[in-house]
Amino acid sequence: MRAMSSISTLAEVAALVGDPARAAMLEALLAGRSLTAKELALHARVAPSTASGHLAQLTAGGLLAVDRGGRHRYFRLASARVAAMLEGLMGVVADRPAARPRALAPRDEALRQARTCYDHLAGRLGVAIADGLVGQGHLLLSAEGGELTESGATHLQRQLGLDICGISAGRRVFCRSCLDWTERRAHLAGALGAAIAERCLVAGWVERLPATRALRVTPAGSEGLAAAFGFKAQ
Repeated sequence: MRAMSSISTLAEVAALVGDPARAAMLEALLAGRSLTAKELALHARVAPSTASGHLAQLTAGGLLAVDRGGRHRYFRLASARVAAMLEGLMGVVADRPAARPRALAPRDEALRQARTCYDHLAGRLGVAIADGLVGQGHLLLSAEGGELTESGATHLQRQLGLDICGISAGRRVFCRSCLDWTERRAHLAGALGAAIAERCLVAGWVERLPATRALRVTPAGSEGLAAAFGFKAQ
């Protein structure tokens, strides 16, 4: 009975993600931001009343959480696990044989170069950061998980000002790998990956592009990333 219940729940979650409008809303929230129903309706290209129905289903299904600010309600992904599930599905989609070759749109190329994967960095930038830390002996990363070495803790404290002890003291998984669906390589996720992403944004090393979760590396970011991770960002 328990197995049948699990299968039923899996089917319910799959059905929630399977609707095109709901999928568009979930993809928009992969940027790690909280959005209003009106903003999500625009992303999904549906009427506000239709969006409200979809958002109610996603919230009831445990995929979204709601925060209130004044008169507004802000929707966000319920957890990092939901984000990881969506990224995994996007990887499966990317692996499907295409009916015909498709030229990359500018938006597609920007996402491949650098983007947020919920609250951490992905794309070529995210993979390069992970590779840089591994190559310098600061990080051990595999499909099973990740481990920051003692030299890595010292390095990130010095270069980025990260409070490694504070980051690791939280309830969230400290360090894990996340398969990048565009690069087919691992980038860094978990609390550590989120802290690095936040630091890069606050320092102005990367900036968000409008209406997408793509990022742009700034001139200051090129220098900072080279010093911290040992590579020159394009």
